[in-house]
Amino acid sequence: MAAVKIAYLALFMILVAAPASEAAIGCGQVTGKLAPCLPYIRSPAKAVPPGCCSGVRALSTLAKTTADRQAVCKCLKSAASSVPASGLGKAAGIPGKCRVSLPYKISPSVDCSKIH
Repeated sequence: MAAVKIAYLALFMILVAAPASEAAIGCGQVTGKLAPCLPYIRSPAKAVPPGCCSGVRALSTLAKTTADRQAVCKCLKSAASSVPASGLGKAAGIPGKCRVSLPYKISPSVDCSKIH
């Protein structure tokens, strides 16, 4: 349990400290929008919280340019690297459960440079 808490703390620190790209969206914004998703990723819950879906929708709406989409992708990729393997499937499934189409997967292996 302590290892999971440390992993999530590391995830938060990475997102907050990550350098901002030339995009208008920074990792701090991404973290803020997706904070309601963390309890879902950490727990055995099957339903995604409404606040999590609202955050995913907001990010989708905010990321209008290629630079914005790539910035969000990089933040999510960085965050996904800190999620324990047991939570990666849940994290990757959030957009689908929220019925939001994102041009990238929430995964530590996504190639954000291919996002347009």
